Amino acid sequence: MLSDDTQKGLANIVQGILIEGQTDYLTAARNFLCRRFSTSTKVEKNFEQQSAIKKEQAKCLADFSAQQHLWLTEFPNEENYLTEGGEAKIYLANDNRSVIKVNDAVYYNTWLDFFNSVLIHNLLFEETAYKLQGFVLMNDCLFAVLKQPFIIFDSPTDLSDVKYYLEHNGFINIRRNDYYNTELGLILEDMHDENVLVSSNKLFFIDTVFYIHLP
Repeated sequence: MLSDDTQKGLANIVQGILIEGQTDYLTAARNFLCRRFSTSTKVEKNFEQQSAIKKEQAKCLADFSAQQHLWLTEFPNEENYLTEGGEAKIYLANDNRSVIKVNDAVYYNTWLDFFNSVLIHNLLFEETAYKLQGFVLMNDCLFAVLKQPFIIFDSPTDLSDVKYYLEHNGFINIRRNDYYNTELGLILEDMHDENVLVSSNKLFFIDTVFYIHLP
């Protein structure tokens, strides 16, 4: 079950409350946007309607990057390229113990939705927590560069184990590989066997997509 501190942290994110006492860039970027924009509380994947807000948030993040010296001059070395999904290109980091994910937040209506999702992931799955390295621009498109521990799986993922783990923590299976936590107002999507890996008989959630959806 989730600890009281974790539930309180999740509630703050869901309610759009500033997160105090944290000095990491990921939280700082989220708070920066939170001071200027409202947190979405309904899942409405209307990307065209929200595109103006997303562009405005991207401009804010450009200012934030300049203030915090977070502009990166180039993508990771192509020799370290591993794979890519719908929203991120993934590279092996130079330490060979982490991966670098270059993400354009395409699955989210806004950048604030994206950062909320990543911070929710970090609260729930600390062993695969993300760290914000900075931002890059390519073809006038903003990308967040995130670092995450590299998990090497050693056995296939049993989705019934994933379901048991999530339901034990309040996430009920609503369809296929999607889950909903009524108490927290969180949707977790696409928990298939490529997004949850098994290593030493332990589940590692490496790629999650959270949406806030309050009743």
